[in-house]
Amino acid sequence: MQEIKAYIQPFMLNKVETALKKLHIHGMSVCDVRGFGREKDESFPHYYQDYVVEFTPKIKIEIVCPDEDVDKIVDCIYQNGHTGRIGDGKIFVTQVIRAKSIRTGEEGEKAI
Repeated sequence: MQEIKAYIQPFMLNKVETALKKLHIHGMSVCDVRGFGREKDESFPHYYQDYVVEFTPKIKIEIVCPDEDVDKIVDCIYQNGHTGRIGDGKIFVTQVIRAKSIRTGEEGEKAI
């Protein structure tokens, strides 16, 4: 099993989510996050009252999937989250050592 973490532009979430559903992805987590990378997002910093907001808002998508689904999910996120502008985001893939369902007690791929 693998975990895919993708950081995308907030306005791209609907497009990415729709495309992932077409792949029959059975579950994902989505969080609002803020951060910065090597290159500054062209649309930031924003000024809010008396301080500068230097963190760029992003959406973090997390998906745990079988090894054979990783490439198609990563490609889907890339194709549907890409604008070509600075700040498009990143995709990371890591190995999942163990998974267990709290409700059923199933383990491994059955847990996801």
